[in-house]
Amino acid sequence: MESTLVDQRRDVRTDLSWPVSMWLPQANRFFNGRSVNVSKGGAYVTVPMTTPVRPGQEVELNFPRTSHLAQQKGSYARIKIGRVLRVDRSKVLDDAVLGLAVQFVKENI
Repeated sequence: MESTLVDQRRDVRTDLSWPVSMWLPQANRFFNGRSVNVSKGGAYVTVPMTTPVRPGQEVELNFPRTSHLAQQKGSYARIKIGRVLRVDRSKVLDDAVLGLAVQFVKENI
């Protein structure tokens, strides 16, 4: 049986591999990962397989900036609040990561 996934994205995604620090309030700690792609409305990131995350949880994604960019923008990180839409365990890039689809829900801090 063939299944078709419907793409519900409203914004164009750009492939971007960038370090990301994800604050998970339920665990009261940060988890380091990488972005895979980003858009105005969300991001797909990878985090360690041991990250205790599930769909529906609110997370804070911190995208660090270089010193030069921080001087231009006035801060050392771009911070976005988002809700985890999907946790991909079957499509991991390697055995050590989870893929997370995160939709941004609030303006950056």
